[in-house]
Amino acid sequence: MGGDQGTGLSPRLASVRDYVSRNLRGKPQPVGPRPPSARAVTRWILTHPDALTEIDRLQLKSVLANCPEPTALAEHVRTFGHMVAHLQGDQLPTWIEAATSTTDLPSLRHFAQHLERDLDAVIAGLTLPWSSGVVEGHVNRIKMLKRQMFGRAGFELLRKRVLLAP
Repeated sequence: MGGDQGTGLSPRLASVRDYVSRNLRGKPQPVGPRPPSARAVTRWILTHPDALTEIDRLQLKSVLANCPEPTALAEHVRTFGHMVAHLQGDQLPTWIEAATSTTDLPSLRHFAQHLERDLDAVIAGLTLPWSSGVVEGHVNRIKMLKRQMFGRAGFELLRKRVLLAP
């Protein structure tokens, strides 16, 4: 049961202690900048490049230079955003083909496969100038008000809140 003389440490712990005291104690370890969070990188990728600050643009460029997967993802996201902003739904099948052939990005491939489920409707939504977004927004707001009031009051109060809410 040999240990470090008088300290009660096993020989293994004693050698670890000696190594730490010889090599690590007193030497400050270099601290580099913290890597950006996944949330920050996601925000940078989803923001239009012209709307990014110079610091964000440089940080995104640094992240994309060090890792090929976010570079491919950023390119697909920008292409998709361009299609949405400019109503170019006719390019969607080509985009889906490119996104599903990307083997390193399973989430993107999964998203593209879900778009294929109702391809005609998605293409129409990305091509036609009409949108049911306003109606869907009102339906969502009414459902939220209804959930907030669940079990508290009747239809009359819900009606007044829907009509009077901004």
